[in-house]
Amino acid sequence: MPAHRSIRVIRRTFADAHFDTALSRVVLQQVGSGVRGPTLRLNPARRVVAFGKHDTLVPGYPTAVRAALDQGFDAIVRLAGGRAAVFHEETLAFSWTIPVENPTASIHDRFRTISRLMVRAFTRLGITSHVGEVPGEYCPGEYSVSVPPGRKVMGVGQRLARRAAHVGGVVVVRDGDAVRNVLIPVYAALGLDWRPATAGSLADAEPTVTVTAAAEAILGEADVLLGSVSLGDFDDDTMDLARRTPPEHRPAADLHLG
Repeated sequence: MPAHRSIRVIRRTFADAHFDTALSRVVLQQVGSGVRGPTLRLNPARRVVAFGKHDTLVPGYPTAVRAALDQGFDAIVRLAGGRAAVFHEETLAFSWTIPVENPTASIHDRFRTISRLMVRAFTRLGITSHVGEVPGEYCPGEYSVSVPPGRKVMGVGQRLARRAAHVGGVVVVRDGDAVRNVLIPVYAALGLDWRPATAGSLADAEPTVTVTAAAEAILGEADVLLGSVSLGDFDDDTMDLARRTPPEHRPAADLHLG
């Protein structure tokens, strides 16, 4: 798909995962209304299990939330689709939000662009990776990126709005064990079959890789594939809108997690 001429990059990390997700929702609305231009968020994450909306309908969802909390992870309902995914301090959260007149018509183009970007970025780090679903992977998808021998390191989902699209996901740079350890009880509670050995990290392929190096590689390819990048931050109005956004990304208050 054609690149936009410029894209604003925001690298700020927020301690409150719910507020962070609300910000992404506000950005999607702003881009769709023309208030904001193309925006790329890329930042080290916090310890969060991001559940898909379908997960919230499963009888074992309260148990899954408790399993995440018990291991020191917060729990949110993710903006983009899919099943439960994991973020932690050795991962990068990303979201690419762009104006699109007919977002439904170009869903796969955007997925292909992001997957290609990640593969090229990982090549900059000396890491060979592949696009495609890994049999038995968590949060399965045809645009997952994996490293040999079949370990998922990038997952991506998409949320559409009127005249805009949000493509968001996670890159696991280091500590694949943290992903596996929390997802084993979470997926068991949700009744999902998967193979923990398919959850990996870039460090499985290149042990010296760092979150900082991975972020710089991704930004380098964003400048090539998405448009000329420039660093920015959220203005006060955007922050205020996010604070006033209804808390739909929090686990329901009636889960009786006590």
